[in-house]
Amino acid sequence: METFVLITGAWHGGWSWRPVATKLRAAGHRVYTPTLPGLDLGDDPRGITLTDCADAVVDLVEREDLQDVTLLGHSWGGYVVCSTAPRIAPRLKRNVFWSAFVPHDGESLMDAVPPHYAELFTAQAAASGDANTVSLPFEVWQGAFMQDATEDAQRAVFGLLAPQPMGTFSEAPNQKPFFDLDVPSSYVLSVDDVALPPGEYGWTRFPERLGVTAIEAPGSHEANFTRPGELTDAFLKAVS
Repeated sequence: METFVLITGAWHGGWSWRPVATKLRAAGHRVYTPTLPGLDLGDDPRGITLTDCADAVVDLVEREDLQDVTLLGHSWGGYVVCSTAPRIAPRLKRNVFWSAFVPHDGESLMDAVPPHYAELFTAQAAASGDANTVSLPFEVWQGAFMQDATEDAQRAVFGLLAPQPMGTFSEAPNQKPFFDLDVPSSYVLSVDDVALPPGEYGWTRFPERLGVTAIEAPGSHEANFTRPGELTDAFLKAVS
């Protein structure tokens, strides 16, 4: 039995893991799916940072006294994995990144995304005023994140997304403790994922930073909804 702590990408809550978590639990594994600070119904997103999100995961692991944890992060959740892992190292068994960022030292998400995304996120945060949050336009979601689903499904999931606190995108992590860890890492890559465009800013740069070969799985950036069975199989392969 594995103990998974599943970390969402930006704009998502723990609810987004349900199709995968159900399959993992049916296979006998223990699964935790936290919703991170600023992303739950009624949360105040103002002032929330990447450190706050890492604090919440550390608190969960310690409060539940979890051991031999597989910390698995999706997309922006890779930042949370990298910030959390050194702090729970004695309790950690493996890190798994699924189409996720693995930043260089001092590289914020705003530094790691293509310039057109950085400009979009900056404009969205400014338009949100005091809240300082980033909302994802439906056209971007439909064309780049969940393009392998029907429009009805795209709109249903999009309607559940929360504005992302800008502080979670702008904080630049200290990556040295992560890369000094003596903990194995795996990388799962959804082959139809174009949320980051192929090329200089694509997903393939990140498994290279870990020194691993990516485990490929079918589906888009939102394969947790569109291909949960195959994605679950890839996660189990990553920890085998």
